[in-house]
Amino acid sequence: MNPSRRHSQLCREIAEHDHAYYVLDVPKISDRQYDALFAELGALERAHPELITPASPTQRVGGSAREGVTKVNHEHPMLSLDNTYDEAQLREFDRRVRDGLKSGAVVHYVAEPKLDGASLSVVYKDGLFKLGATRGDGKVGEDVTENVRTIRAIPLSIPDARQHTLRGEVVIYKRDLERINELRLANDEEPFANPRNAASGWLRLLDTRQTAERPLRAFFYELVERHYPSHHAALQALDKLGLPTHGLHELCTSVDEVLAFIERFDKRRDSLPYETDGVVVKIDELVQRDLLGKTSRFPRWAIAYKYAAEQVTTVVRGIESDVGRSGALTPVANLDPVSVSGTVVSRASLHNIDYVAEKDVRVGDSVVIEKAGEIIPQVVSVELEKRPKGAEPWTPPTHCPACGHAVVRAQDMAALRCPNSKCTGRLKALVFYFTRRTGMDVDRLGWSLIEQLVDAGLVRDLADIFALPSKREQLLQLPRMGDKSCDNLLASIESAKQGRKFSQLLTALGVPLLGSVAATTVAQHYRNLRALLHAPAEQVRSELSEVHGIGPKLTDSLVNYFDDAHHRAVAEKLLSLGVVAEEPEREALVVVDGPLSGQSFCVTGVLSRPRDAIHADIQKAGGEVHDRVKKGTTYLVAGDKVGDTKRKAAQKHGTKVITEQDLAALVAG
Repeated sequence: MNPSRRHSQLCREIAEHDHAYYVLDVPKISDRQYDALFAELGALERAHPELITPASPTQRVGGSAREGVTKVNHEHPMLSLDNTYDEAQLREFDRRVRDGLKSGAVVHYVAEPKLDGASLSVVYKDGLFKLGATRGDGKVGEDVTENVRTIRAIPLSIPDARQHTLRGEVVIYKRDLERINELRLANDEEPFANPRNAASGWLRLLDTRQTAERPLRAFFYELVERHYPSHHAALQALDKLGLPTHGLHELCTSVDEVLAFIERFDKRRDSLPYETDGVVVKIDELVQRDLLGKTSRFPRWAIAYKYAAEQVTTVVRGIESDVGRSGALTPVANLDPVSVSGTVVSRASLHNIDYVAEKDVRVGDSVVIEKAGEIIPQVVSVELEKRPKGAEPWTPPTHCPACGHAVVRAQDMAALRCPNSKCTGRLKALVFYFTRRTGMDVDRLGWSLIEQLVDAGLVRDLADIFALPSKREQLLQLPRMGDKSCDNLLASIESAKQGRKFSQLLTALGVPLLGSVAATTVAQHYRNLRALLHAPAEQVRSELSEVHGIGPKLTDSLVNYFDDAHHRAVAEKLLSLGVVAEEPEREALVVVDGPLSGQSFCVTGVLSRPRDAIHADIQKAGGEVHDRVKKGTTYLVAGDKVGDTKRKAAQKHGTKVITEQDLAALVAG
């Protein structure tokens, strides 16, 4: 057969088998037969290199490592979805939709699974796969094109030359994660907590060859371009083009039909091969979507119905105390491992010693646990009828479990505290806080590695993180630290050294009372660490007294922090190691009589979207943001797991407590 014709035939056959296996989950041939087709294609391309195209299946295997992280602007912002948790809230959404459309308008909804994976944007141009990007902050994501190319569920070409910008989710099947975790445990490695985190991490690996080895799959649920009049028609068209869709959507003619779908789907989602955490409800007709529009953060034509948090019972095998960055000791229950909402949980928060006493949690107890905000595992209640004989009440520690220093309890405080400023437990927690995404965003530096670095003496303060590139040989002596892992870590450190804002650095340092909002305000005034550090204390007090939103207590905290010899030495060390953290000029925010003008907000708890995005929504609508509830704060926007301190402050100052949904309604006017 003509080589060109045979090449086209092999590419087509392999693409069909990839779709059958990775999308439909119904393989048509054996692995051996598939490998034979792939080997024939490879041999044909080696003999005729001119036949190789970007759409050839051989281009999926992954090449050399990506050169760091490249940002990409989303041509169309990837919006979040507002959430609802019960029938009444969903009916209220339906009412708002009908009020926003012409009187008597016929409304059709599409109800579909809310996949629990890593969000992805994919672009096809001229029939070829061109771009893959993570969601990022919705406006700017990370270019993962070469990694996405390795996902066999995603075709490298489609029979339509028009541009297709697709939204989807990268997932891992539950059975695949179980198999991988078995291997990791056998190799004395930490298992992955859940499919979502594993998918997100693998999608962003710098070495595309590693991504190619991971069992990633993908499903598309939205077409951005208006090639079709309705969402339902677009999903059908995507399926015909060979693009992977979940195929579980349903066209509904009323909110009652949507609720019926939600009830039916809840009964079957455990049998699906991937994790889901709810149902997404969207208006079908695209013209109606245009009429309703969107807020700055989410569309008014769609909403996510989240199922109630799953509760399971397990047994407490021990209670220990974790040391926080401020020295606070948090009691944690060690549990018999159990799956909760797709995550294997073996530890759950007990919050503070008063909470343990109130719930009367004891070692040996059977307890009910759930995830607060579907994120943080916590003990909800004790099944007292199952309590074993002889179970003793828990005795709070008298000494820090990390350094052995005697602990203290301040008057009217629920937390015990280690006062030792050199406590290794405090340092580990501070390094963890410093390197998170809300701070300096140092990728690949998880808790286990932080423990190793501190215990080995490689990190004695925060600045030592940026000295690690000079200690490569010592790093390679750490358990499970190979050349690739070391290079990836050091590349991430170098990226953080050069590419973070001063407000991120200020937030990451953990200055008492200085939250992200105030840190941004201070950073706008001083622009960089050197300017703040070298300004006389009285000058700082004087200058910040003129800055709106910065009170005297916060100013005192900031000045006292940098007056401390240790903190000042660490800050100077950061500068000497070349940490560049400049604050860009803030875009002028002009709001004329916004819906939130004259109102102030404090945002707290576990929320459905990034806190800085919520702050931005408030400010764009004319509102003011406070780091804490104080006199004059109009609203406390409360997510899950809100502490008593903020609620009591709200009660004291007459601040109204509202939900994210309430805030969205206020912003919308």
